[in-house]
Amino acid sequence: MSRAVVPIYNALIRTHHITSRKKVASLKKAADKYACYVLLRSGGSPGIMYCEGSEDSVRDWVTIVQQLRYKDYRLAARPNELGSKAGEVASRPDSRGFQEVTTVKEFGVKMQEFGIWTWWRIAMGYGP
Repeated sequence: MSRAVVPIYNALIRTHHITSRKKVASLKKAADKYACYVLLRSGGSPGIMYCEGSEDSVRDWVTIVQQLRYKDYRLAARPNELGSKAGEVASRPDSRGFQEVTTVKEFGVKMQEFGIWTWWRIAMGYGP
């Protein structure tokens, strides 16, 4: 029996910084509520947020981030479907949840693990 392929969407947000633990708690709560995966780079500049899940969950999570009014908020990559080859969809063992890292390097390593490093670099303005 074949499973229906559900497209995975993702988005990338860049801010000046992410230091408010109250806002981070709101982001985690929203990730749980919308059943999406969120990777957050907090503690300094730049603040980076990556979200992936269903189209609706990613769009709803991005709306929550916008409502938190982060300084220098920039939607670096709008919610869009992740590319796939021959109908294959990348999947994460932890396709839901919330993960926080403290350095851009750690964030980049995660992007490499997810197979979206080039996409991430371009969205961040680092070039191809």
